[in-house]
Amino acid sequence: MATDELADSFADVLAAVQRLSRRRLRHGLSAPPLRGAQVELLRLVVERPGIGVSASARELRLAGNSVSTLVNQLVKAGFLRRETDPSDRRSALLYATPAAAARLRDWQVRRGTLMREQLVALGPADRAALAAALPALRKLADNLHEDRTPAIRTDDATPHAVQAEPGGAQA
Repeated sequence: MATDELADSFADVLAAVQRLSRRRLRHGLSAPPLRGAQVELLRLVVERPGIGVSASARELRLAGNSVSTLVNQLVKAGFLRRETDPSDRRSALLYATPAAAARLRDWQVRRGTLMREQLVALGPADRAALAAALPALRKLADNLHEDRTPAIRTDDATPHAVQAEPGGAQA
């Protein structure tokens, strides 16, 4: 398979798996689903309690005002707590609430259950192929996260920066 065909097929399949997984996980939620960027911010705050808004924006590769909007939404929904940074009263430190931690845990359990069910439905050869692909997929994710991909040139030879966006996970 040529690189262009592999890239297109891979992107299409990855998007379909993500979309269909989100759809299946949304079914049965008692609360409205969170958008992908909201989930990514919550995951980051759970991993790094007390992270600032600016540091969150850098880590997620989002504009500061976009993260501020997400913070406001998540504070209003009861998933984030914002505290004034004692070393710089103009800055805020972010903490996940117990409700956020519970929501993320529930989503992880539900996602794990869904994926286990789907993997069991595959044959041993398909499961082995997916397992063998994991190291390459992790490298791809690392490259996207670290923006280590070279600039892309289109047909008109105009360079375009490659920007990694937060995933489309929903909780």
